[in-house]
Amino acid sequence: MSVAFCISGHGFGHASRQVEVINAFGALRPDQPIHVFTKASRWLLDRTITVPVTIVEQAVDSGAIQRDSLQLDVPATLASAAQFEAGADEAAVALAREFRARHVQVAVCDAPPMPCTAAHLAGVPAVVLANFTWDWIFEDFIAEHPAFAELPARLGVRYARADAAWRLPMHGGFGTVRTVLDFPWIARRSRRGRAELRRLIGAGDARPLVLISFGGYGVANMALAHHAGAPYRLVLSGGAEHSPTDAPPDALHLDRERLDALGLRYEDLVAAVDVVASKPGYGIVSECVANGAALLYTDRGRFREYPVMVDEMPQVLPCRHIANASLASDRWDEEVAGLLAQPRPEIRPLVNGADVAAGMISAML
Repeated sequence: MSVAFCISGHGFGHASRQVEVINAFGALRPDQPIHVFTKASRWLLDRTITVPVTIVEQAVDSGAIQRDSLQLDVPATLASAAQFEAGADEAAVALAREFRARHVQVAVCDAPPMPCTAAHLAGVPAVVLANFTWDWIFEDFIAEHPAFAELPARLGVRYARADAAWRLPMHGGFGTVRTVLDFPWIARRSRRGRAELRRLIGAGDARPLVLISFGGYGVANMALAHHAGAPYRLVLSGGAEHSPTDAPPDALHLDRERLDALGLRYEDLVAAVDVVASKPGYGIVSECVANGAALLYTDRGRFREYPVMVDEMPQVLPCRHIANASLASDRWDEEVAGLLAQPRPEIRPLVNGADVAAGMISAML
């Protein structure tokens, strides 16, 4: 028997949270083979999966087309999704064949609908483990793009083939899945103390640390030199969101190679800093919740998940909005000071969703 994880290639959030489930399940059931079907970043998977898996580099959905981390190309996103859906029946037949050949007994989907059809064809249960479904995301665009009016319903039919949805916090969609269970947060958690982490990354003074975090897409025209002399210190983690030559002299540069040399992972950076500057998405919000960081967030364009995040984030972590223009060109003295003065929520949310999911997958086997 084996388990298949079918993961959207959109951004890092879907893959990073499923890696936590994969690692928890692999530790719980080392006797069970695990197969991962995804076009998500291979370096992310290779660096963070800690149990034996087979990775099949295969697109299981079309995701969303980003101009950068803050700008979604809606027409291109819908066109790509429609093109993928046009071949989805054929793709589902092929994936069902893979499931049978690999003796898959459970398919976990975050959150592509096509593998739900494949699991149905293969005669095995599928669960949708996510905080949104793509039909719900695309519904929000249809009024302005009526040529794609049938797309959400077609995806909804595929989600209806799933046996259950294990719905994560800050959610939307799931209207077509017949059984929905609400789950705790799945989040990457640091295993080290904050003082030790600050020492390891070279934060020698007591100034607050602000981590700039915009994933692999980056932010166009973001300047950093004017942060020199700020009452906080920037932490730069690599990627396209900044130019190292533009950073203030005291900025801490911690790219992937440097983190590897220190034996650290990205969640360790979140645990080390006081504030994360980012867009609101499930991945970074969950990591701030799990590791005690505040969030300085900016607008991310037209994406239906955004208002859900904005409405619900204040219940689980200190957060404050900053406009795109101010993020790119201003100092953040007032915003950082305001975040540090905010009280933290009295009740800390549960962040053991990966262990819960691993146990439930094991029980299904």
